[in-house]
Amino acid sequence: METNKAKRITDSKTDISRVDVTIGVCAAGDPRIDEDSRKRTVNIVEMVANHLQGQLKMPNGQIPKVVWSPVLIDGEPQADLVAKQFKSEGVNIVVCTPDTWAFPQLSLMSLMAHFPTDTPLNITCGNSAPKPGVVFAHAVNGAFAQQGRLTHLNVGQWDDTGLKPIITPETLQSLTDWAYAAVTYVGLKGQRVVCFGHDSMGMETALTHVNATREAFGVEITRLDMKLLSDKLQKKDYDKEELKALRNWLETNLKSVDLSQNAASERLDQSLSMYLIMRDLLSELNAAGGAFMNQLEWGSDRRGITLPVCDMAESLFNSTFDHNGAKPVVPFATEADMQGALTMLFKTWLTGGNPPLFMDFRKVWGADELVAKAKKLGVDFTGDELWATKGIVDGDNSGSASLNWAAMPGASEKEILSNVSMPGADEGYFPGGGNSVEFVSPGGINGIASRLTYSHLNGMFSMIWDEAETVDLPKELAGFVANSSNVTWPHSWIVPKYASMTEYKQFAPANHFHMTWGLKPSVLQYWMDLANVNSVAPWQSRPAFIEGTDRPQPLMYLINGGEYEAKKLRAKK
Repeated sequence: METNKAKRITDSKTDISRVDVTIGVCAAGDPRIDEDSRKRTVNIVEMVANHLQGQLKMPNGQIPKVVWSPVLIDGEPQADLVAKQFKSEGVNIVVCTPDTWAFPQLSLMSLMAHFPTDTPLNITCGNSAPKPGVVFAHAVNGAFAQQGRLTHLNVGQWDDTGLKPIITPETLQSLTDWAYAAVTYVGLKGQRVVCFGHDSMGMETALTHVNATREAFGVEITRLDMKLLSDKLQKKDYDKEELKALRNWLETNLKSVDLSQNAASERLDQSLSMYLIMRDLLSELNAAGGAFMNQLEWGSDRRGITLPVCDMAESLFNSTFDHNGAKPVVPFATEADMQGALTMLFKTWLTGGNPPLFMDFRKVWGADELVAKAKKLGVDFTGDELWATKGIVDGDNSGSASLNWAAMPGASEKEILSNVSMPGADEGYFPGGGNSVEFVSPGGINGIASRLTYSHLNGMFSMIWDEAETVDLPKELAGFVANSSNVTWPHSWIVPKYASMTEYKQFAPANHFHMTWGLKPSVLQYWMDLANVNSVAPWQSRPAFIEGTDRPQPLMYLINGGEYEAKKLRAKK
């Protein structure tokens, strides 16, 4: 008699870069409803699923899979059936679109019992009266809230009648915003970020909180000693012909490349080869992001052999292109700033791949200070300019600024590079020499400026954030501001939307902050809910809730003492 044998998994190659994200769309039902109402509900499920399939993307260009079930969940047997359907398709995000009354425990609650409790769940419904799916939505949302399970309710609008009702764009957009947060939360689980080097210049705000990051986000942090990089550089373990192509591409397209310093050409080759070396290591490890400790270990410690700065390498990782053409953004932080790397990683995913800006929180220039200097310089201005009424933050750092930020979103590669220079590195900061990256971001770029931080006391991550935009300064004033810090580095003049400059100065959680264009507050808020990240936007002039901008708070927060108290309870649980 032949004994049972375990199944041997095929050893054929699998694409390990593929991210397994699948959204399952379904609807609860009531066995007593008429056939047309059942058809209508199934049609809504299909329409919502098709909308999501066409709206979402991940930074690697992959499109999340969306599946839907025509089986209405009338009771426990249907709940079990749809759960098996979803699990066979790898569903890890659930959207329920009820259009009729149903029984919570018999339907959606029984379905979700098959999935982990942190599975993102959205309930999107119309506000229709005939067979009120909205009544079921409130009933099941309230039941989940009492249970302590996070759900997001999206009470939208679609036609009361008709087999294929028109769903309003606002309803679909709210769902899409949530879906980007859900895809980010689920898609990054099991991903890794590589840190080249150890603690960032001793800055405790940038520590690699390995266990906390793993538990909160499911993100792994791979630590690689910088000796590996220096060894590969010394061995010239990279494609020599590709290095020539990279350098030629830059020298052909950039505004200028300064080679006036001692051994400048050799140092430029070394710094550019570091892009190829680190790129290949990140690819080998299937990494979603990285960080590099330039100061002090690599290029500034005179007790060792100082090496050239890797500013262009860092900028290229954060850009949507390199010498080979279009590529995904790989969020990458300078100075081994892991909390900066995570901040940029999450926001890049939340926007489907938009490039992040890594900056020093350099100097907050008050409006009065700028106006007085402008007058002294004889600058012509009206006084109504945003910089003149509110002031600016000089966002300025020696590395890691995405090249995309040298022009407006959507600009061509040629236009972007024509605004970028590579001056010789400041040898006071970087005795190893090499070349910095220099540009000034144009005004009118809108997004969210923020910074992730961690508290040992409560064991939680927080995101300090505000909407922000870049502004243009008059030429003479811009030159003065840039030269007051370091003119050979990228500069972006940042103005927060709600924070006063006094608040901004006092509440900065670190010396670095990060901006991503095209990120909506609602998308960030949905993600902070799913990841249980504390939302910190303590600006006196910002309302607690801005309709059409913010996501509605989950009911679970309201019945547990507010958002922060509920998140503390979830963290303990």
